[in-house]
Amino acid sequence: MKLASNPHWLYALLIAVLLGGSVPCRAELLKIVVNDTIQPVTEEYIARALAEAERSKDQALLIELNTPGGLLESTRNIIEKILASPVPVIIYITPGGSRAASAGFFILESADVAAMAPGTNTGAAHPVTLGGGKVDDVMKEKMENDAAALMRSIVSKRGRNVEVAESTVRQSKSFTDQEALTQKLIDYVAPSESDLLRQMQGKTVKRFDGKTITLNLAGETIRPFDMTLKQRILAFLMDPNIAFILLAIGGLALYAEFNHPGAVVPGTVGIVFILLAVFALNLLPVRFAAVVLIFASFALFALEAKFAAHGVLAIGGIVTMVLGGLLLVDAPIPEMRVHLLTALAVSIPLGGITVFLMSIALKARANKVVTGAQGLVGEIGIAQTELSPRGKIFVHGELWDALSASGVSAGQSVVVLGVEGLQLRVAPSPAAQPAPAPHTA
Repeated sequence: MKLASNPHWLYALLIAVLLGGSVPCRAELLKIVVNDTIQPVTEEYIARALAEAERSKDQALLIELNTPGGLLESTRNIIEKILASPVPVIIYITPGGSRAASAGFFILESADVAAMAPGTNTGAAHPVTLGGGKVDDVMKEKMENDAAALMRSIVSKRGRNVEVAESTVRQSKSFTDQEALTQKLIDYVAPSESDLLRQMQGKTVKRFDGKTITLNLAGETIRPFDMTLKQRILAFLMDPNIAFILLAIGGLALYAEFNHPGAVVPGTVGIVFILLAVFALNLLPVRFAAVVLIFASFALFALEAKFAAHGVLAIGGIVTMVLGGLLLVDAPIPEMRVHLLTALAVSIPLGGITVFLMSIALKARANKVVTGAQGLVGEIGIAQTELSPRGKIFVHGELWDALSASGVSAGQSVVVLGVEGLQLRVAPSPAAQPAPAPHTA
């Protein structure tokens, strides 16, 4: 009966049936959660969500954000995709205690709607040199001006406070949720998603291209959109601490394979771990000199085992590996570098294990061969017959043909000098006295 009072629904249904189609589904609100540093995997995840929202004709994309910052290149790419998106983007810093610092503040300001939960903060967007190294004043000024220009270009189009936003770049200012709202850096402060959508209901939003759109999202279905398995694995591997551990264990496994050729398992594990580490580090800013330091540490461990330098070389190897780990990822924020605790926890045990394995290998190579034909060399036997120059001797519980350059009488002790086929080359044993031959039947 209700449909009859609104003939437009009947017309739409009739047209859909005649065309062999179906009634279009109601648009939804797509939601993703970004709780990580800003890096290539984050960029891919957001780009994929934007494409899905456009494909499904969703009313908006909601991004729940909590990040300490990240790489500038990935940040610029994310901003570019958000600004070009035909679907409105809402960025919500949540839950309480979260932040959108550094690169996260740029992304927050690029959104059609910027919101924060109580107890969150944002800002501190001053550009940081990779690795925290010092640069000359001219380059520093260039980087700062470039970041400030990017901030102005975003904020001015969104109708927010350009001067205050620029202060986060030039003066590294940070703001609480209420401060950001008061100074017009964000649009809403909301304790929950439902409250945020309620506050936005019926409000007009100006898009980056100048067009306006009215958002009616209260009560809408929120559809979560998760990372793919590949993205989750990559996000895990791109933790610099994980990549460093994989690289170190892979190096140790290959080291063990070289010292025990044919073991196969250590070599396989080593190659797999190193490939995983290289794949992850390929997406991060890496200092290749640090990789050289890490592998140089294994050389120092080997030299310690070979020359027994009373731990000096081993300590040098541990220090070298720690430095290599700390310098491995050339990132602008501490969260994207290898932690000191991780570097120490990996380097010290690894140094001890490597020196131990190398010392075992060197001792094994120095030991006298005690099996096979070479195991007879140096053994003492008893001449069973006179050797002039050939005869029989008894050694290692067996009777052997023997050849001696000097005469040997029966019952005299001889020492084995070498093995020539099935014949032993012997000489009288100067240290042994003649002994009686064993009784034979």
